[in-house]
Amino acid sequence: MNLNNYNSEDKVLLAVDCIIFGFDGEDLKILLIKRNFEPERGKWSLIGGFLKREETLHDAASRILNYLTGLDHIYMEQFYSFSEVNRDPGERTVSVSYYALINIEDHNEQLNKEFSAEWFSVSEMPNLIFDHNQMVDMAIKRLRYRASTKPIGFELLPEKFTMKQLQKLYESILNTKLDKRNFISKINGLDILIRLDEKETESSKRGSYLHTFDKEKYSKKTNEGFVFKI
Repeated sequence: MNLNNYNSEDKVLLAVDCIIFGFDGEDLKILLIKRNFEPERGKWSLIGGFLKREETLHDAASRILNYLTGLDHIYMEQFYSFSEVNRDPGERTVSVSYYALINIEDHNEQLNKEFSAEWFSVSEMPNLIFDHNQMVDMAIKRLRYRASTKPIGFELLPEKFTMKQLQKLYESILNTKLDKRNFISKINGLDILIRLDEKETESSKRGSYLHTFDKEKYSKKTNEGFVFKI
């Protein structure tokens, strides 16, 4: 076999599929689109596209996410490659998957309508095309692992939030109820929050103090990593 003869080798398409997570203050959400071409036209799908010759995988994922959401500099992480021979009935395709975290409030509603995209609770999402259900399952597992080793929230929460909202976020990611006092103690121990003098008064008469992330400390903790056992 001539190892230098590229023309004699099989050509395979390389796709990038993105699992986009968001948080609405109560529940972890996933953004899905209605597929507008065959095969599986009209069914729910992850957002994805094909790698272009001049792109890296990171470039392709950034382009695809920007095209749907209108947002740049989105937090994303590559987590797995899917290469089953018959995974895409249209053509032999290998998919490299990323998960992304965005603040739902920043999402571009116009593009949302253009692509027939909708937010679904992770626990109530419809059946997806091809192996996209498997991709979502693996992305959730990776997100749960990340929640125990890095701060999660800066990308999913509004700039100002209550401690209750932060706890709700962790509960929705981990799919479990957390003890309030224990959670607050562990979060405060990370020293990444700034308590503001402002209060959120919609949920109670007394109101709850609003917090924001200390960006410098948050970034340092994210880069260094930690073990966050709740």
